[in-house]
Amino acid sequence: MAPSSASVVRLLEAVRQGDAAAQGEMLVRYQPWLGLLARLQIDTQFQGKFGASDIVQQTLLEACRDLRQFRGRTEAELLAWLRRILAHVLAHEVRRYRGTQQRDLAREVSLEQSLAQSSQRLGDLLAASTPSPSQRAVRHEEELLLADVLSQLPDDYREVIVLRNLEGLSHEEIARRLGRSVAAVRMLWVRALARIRQLIEAR
Repeated sequence: MAPSSASVVRLLEAVRQGDAAAQGEMLVRYQPWLGLLARLQIDTQFQGKFGASDIVQQTLLEACRDLRQFRGRTEAELLAWLRRILAHVLAHEVRRYRGTQQRDLAREVSLEQSLAQSSQRLGDLLAASTPSPSQRAVRHEEELLLADVLSQLPDDYREVIVLRNLEGLSHEEIARRLGRSVAAVRMLWVRALARIRQLIEAR
């Protein structure tokens, strides 16, 4: 179960005070979410050069190092801050493998916007539109919950959900990518959605 906004504030304060247990709790809480966002942003041309887990590890290291400078008080502000760090780390890795040293701020802003859109799609998978502040807080919690649930799925279930619901590919495109029939992909997708519901209801 996701912690309340008040407990997130307490967690942030504890991390700022150097509480190692709180820092570990924070890393565990946001790692699946960051991993999913990173996975959605790594271009196929960079797969095999660096992976989502490398990006997430560096993002969390930088976040822990710089947390004393973070002035936000809510989880929404924390998630936005983490997305900015993730965009910076991704942009750095892209520059490194392209052999360019100069920082491209426009690319970082573009990556940050793309990460925000991916985060929005992740929330959409569980929730309808959420206009009020309290509903937006629930939406952030659902985003994190879904990322955590997806990390527990078998690889083929997770892949079909990412490709269909988060990348927006058709069943036909997914079938080509996975080397399966369209009927097999549809069945896999239905089973994956059912498994997600089971895992969420079990919480």
